[in-house]
Amino acid sequence: MHYGYAKFAIATLSLAMTIESPMLANHKGEIPVVILLLPFLMGIGLGFNLLSGANTIWLIASFFFLTLVFVLLNFNYNKFKLYKFRWIGGLLITLMLFLFGWLNVVSYKELNNGNHFSKIPAQYLVVKISNEPNIKNGLTRFTADIIENVNTGKKSSVSGTLLVTTKDSSAKDLYYGDELLIPAKYNTIEPPLVPAAFNYKQYLANQNIFYQAYLLPKQYVIVNTNVGNPIIAYSLRLRQRLVEKLKHNMRDTDAIAVASTLILGYKADLSSDVLQAYSKTGTIHVLSVSGAHVAIIYILLTLIFGFLDRYKHGKLLKAIIIIAIIWYYSLLSGFSPAVCRAAVMISMVIIGKTYSRYINTLNILAISAFLLLLYDPFFITDAGFQLSYLAVCGLIVFQPIVYKWFKFKNKWADKLWALSSVSLAAQVITFPLSAFYFHQFPVYFLISNLFIIIPSTVIMYSGILFLLLPQIPIISKSLAYILERSIIIMNKTLTIIEHTPYASISKIWLTTSEYLLLYAMIISLFYFLYDKKLWLLKASLICTLLFCLSISIKRIRLSGSDNIAWLNLKKHKGVVFKNGNNAIVLSDLKSTDKNYQYSIQPYLDSCQVSNVKLLDLNQDIKTDWMMKKYNLIQFLNKKIFIYNRKLRNNLFSQKLKTDYIYLTGDKDLGLNEINSNFNYQILILDGSNSDYLISNVKQLNKNKRDSYIILKSNKSFISVSN
Repeated sequence: MHYGYAKFAIATLSLAMTIESPMLANHKGEIPVVILLLPFLMGIGLGFNLLSGANTIWLIASFFFLTLVFVLLNFNYNKFKLYKFRWIGGLLITLMLFLFGWLNVVSYKELNNGNHFSKIPAQYLVVKISNEPNIKNGLTRFTADIIENVNTGKKSSVSGTLLVTTKDSSAKDLYYGDELLIPAKYNTIEPPLVPAAFNYKQYLANQNIFYQAYLLPKQYVIVNTNVGNPIIAYSLRLRQRLVEKLKHNMRDTDAIAVASTLILGYKADLSSDVLQAYSKTGTIHVLSVSGAHVAIIYILLTLIFGFLDRYKHGKLLKAIIIIAIIWYYSLLSGFSPAVCRAAVMISMVIIGKTYSRYINTLNILAISAFLLLLYDPFFITDAGFQLSYLAVCGLIVFQPIVYKWFKFKNKWADKLWALSSVSLAAQVITFPLSAFYFHQFPVYFLISNLFIIIPSTVIMYSGILFLLLPQIPIISKSLAYILERSIIIMNKTLTIIEHTPYASISKIWLTTSEYLLLYAMIISLFYFLYDKKLWLLKASLICTLLFCLSISIKRIRLSGSDNIAWLNLKKHKGVVFKNGNNAIVLSDLKSTDKNYQYSIQPYLDSCQVSNVKLLDLNQDIKTDWMMKKYNLIQFLNKKIFIYNRKLRNNLFSQKLKTDYIYLTGDKDLGLNEINSNFNYQILILDGSNSDYLISNVKQLNKNKRDSYIILKSNKSFISVSN
């Protein structure tokens, strides 16, 4: 390396070292990668908002131009006396990393590829199953890499990923690596049609999936089998055999499902009741095979192979053995993304501590994040990725501060407080983001997390030992019994905590600015507790004030608003009449129905509705703000009439004046009767009406587009009453 180049590079790194916070490091230069990671993350963030492939050329040109300038300045370091202007090197590296992150996202998005299958006409597609098919409720669902398209007998190479769903009994025999020939009939994924509902379209887009196909029985042909990655194929088949071993030796279905999920990351058999119990008690992380599980294995292996430290090359040998076993566990879990992420992080920590006397874990954490995002920048959109890295950062940075709050002379009390400080630190740093994503806060998280430490550890150790050992009658049955009883006890205890009064705070709907304010408040407060600078406390209090103001204004606005939400529930019916914090829901769905839980309930929660009455469309009701008699509804100053097939061929003595006509369940054209009997402003057609009726309404009202609202295949319509 040229001498001037070396000096310039060192000067640039020194600039990064001076930016760090004393809260995060003990001396300068300890976390340069953390600082250098920030512009890379900013570039990735901008790339997701500007994903067009047209940006690629000028991004590449800008990146290579800055790189050339950087190299030229290094070779002329002494000539230009750049040691006086160290900030130039820092600025160039920051811009280069920013552009590199942006370019990485744009180039990784499949739709930006010119040979994406959606851009080339085809009659058939040759696809390769790229994950383990999931069978649920008679449907088989899997993702597939598109290899070739076939058009008029000619094949051409294409790329892209397709989500495939089929209702075919023989599809249960499909497996990872199988190649299929399918019709080139696919659709874009629908956005959420109901406000506040889960955005499945965005969820799949974050996995580079933009199209889906539905296959009827015998609408596909198996071209080839087992042509996927042999390591991944072996891993998935091994996991299936281990799941079958659990089912053969255990009886309780929930215990089997939890064991499969907790140890192997196999979630297909997990029930919604079990998921809810873990979610409401703040222990859902136990059901995600990730960092905590890998850490438990790492701790055990460190104790087992600790004797190797006494030998000359013992540390290196121990590191190789532990890393190999951890990655073998990743293989057992089917190379779950969360496990691989944790394996990368811990492998980096092991390597760093093997070759260095002192190493900052934050620096290693930043290196692992950089490597993972370099491999797949879309990881940054994954809630698990975000929460796991935040939790580890919280443990590294916040846990020592929390631990110092109390001092206990008793050894066991001190250990209990140490465990509590770990849970508190992780919960504090992840709360804003988890509330933003999942809209709830587990009140008894500390009790739940302290409780599950022992059973989850017993489950991990007994489960792995049971799965790795061959089937030995007495030993296998004993281990299976310990495993099953531990899970049953854990499930029952968490269910008790779940049903304890005030177990969780729900209906938490934060805006982006609110959760960012929460983070600013938390970080500045903890920084103050560490550094005792008064301006940090003032900053935290200002953020708290702004957060409270935002929440208060939002609550006042919602409590003072009245509206009618005409929900698109496809073939089902749903209208929400909201008056402040009260709501009446007219629907043919029950409150326990999945469609209600996934579509109507999130909307009610987002509106901060506290009192809800669910009625069938045929039921009558009378309140201070709404009255329904038969098909006529008076909601405040608005009149609504529900029109269905039962009213066909009826002629009223005079026209009824109403604001809205809600037309539902009509297969033929009932528009003539409606126009003869009603004087209305807007006609609303739900998804249960026929396509023939909808097309006729469009045709007859083509010059009055604002006189009708069609919910079918469109977003829900919300009309404001005040």
